[in-house]
Amino acid sequence: MLALRLARGTHPLVLLRRLLVAAASAGVGFLLLCTLGHAVAHPGGSVPRLLWCAVPLAATVHFAVAVARTDPSTRPRPGLSAVGLGPGRLTAIAAASTAVACTLGSTVALLVYLHLRGDITGLPFDGAAASLLTADQPLPPAAALTLLSVLPLTASAAAGLALRPRKEQPRPRPSGAERPPASVPAGLPWGITLITAGLAMETFASRGTPGSAIPMPGHPDSSPAGVLAGWVLTALGLAVAGPALTHLCGRLLQTARPGAARLLAGRVLMEEARRIGRPLGVVCAVASATIAAATLYGDEAGPHPFGPLTGLGAALVTGCSVATLLTAALESKHARGETTAALLRLGAPAKLLRASAALRAAALLALFGPVTWGIAELAALPLTG
Repeated sequence: MLALRLARGTHPLVLLRRLLVAAASAGVGFLLLCTLGHAVAHPGGSVPRLLWCAVPLAATVHFAVAVARTDPSTRPRPGLSAVGLGPGRLTAIAAASTAVACTLGSTVALLVYLHLRGDITGLPFDGAAASLLTADQPLPPAAALTLLSVLPLTASAAAGLALRPRKEQPRPRPSGAERPPASVPAGLPWGITLITAGLAMETFASRGTPGSAIPMPGHPDSSPAGVLAGWVLTALGLAVAGPALTHLCGRLLQTARPGAARLLAGRVLMEEARRIGRPLGVVCAVASATIAAATLYGDEAGPHPFGPLTGLGAALVTGCSVATLLTAALESKHARGETTAALLRLGAPAKLLRASAALRAAALLALFGPVTWGIAELAALPLTG
């Protein structure tokens, strides 16, 4: 109830982000219900479909956590602890708000699914997708509710875990001869290892196993589960390596006698590497998967294993990844708001700030663009060779 009262007085942009979370959860719930309907009509053949549904589910959970992190109503403020709203209570409110938004989306997904099947009548498009959604088979209520509860529970648990109160360890003061240690992200070796493992697993899965549910070009018997696992490992590797690559962009911008704009842009990238690097790596993983899929199926004359549900899943993954990156960028902008205000008070022109932002975007594009394209080509090579 407190989460609902706080939602009434929030900024419209915050409400928009929560509605986007609800819309994404509605799409995931609809995909899960479609998978359940296919499993009822074709017992034993829906495990690959359920595995593919895990990708948009993970993207939606990632987006929900990012929205909960930037929610101003769950930030600790002076005086709230006196009325019983300490850091632990605010974390619980953030988890409850995430659960409410995801539950709303799951409810909408159930109503739309039943309406398109023809189980709910009296509205336009009654039973418009009855053949696609196997309306001739009864839908198990317990299984449907179980699948629809997966996303709200997972998203609320992830939001609570990400926003849980942490005890800050006191940092020892360095002596006069010592320099403070760098805050350098150390995930680049692990990221490269995960990317290599993902590409190797995809190569092994492309050798082929009889009875594949999703044929691949060049390897009709390749295992879709193995290919999915390889792509997931590659995406995790890019997400882990993203902060280190962003930090590297900041260092490169400050080389060779930088001016004020390059120096400011490099410092900002180094400071915000952990916040924006991970969602940027996820966006690169989604872009590389899109390029690889276009390479695989772009020149194929035969039937493609794509349909409206596949398009919905791809749209969910892409939209949630981009929205998460934009949310992280907005959080980064708010985090350095005091620094920006101080620069303006000191007489820094607004043109300098705009030039710094343009340099940051250009540097990230110049580094992550070739990395994304190269990984996409390597991911498509085992399946097309």
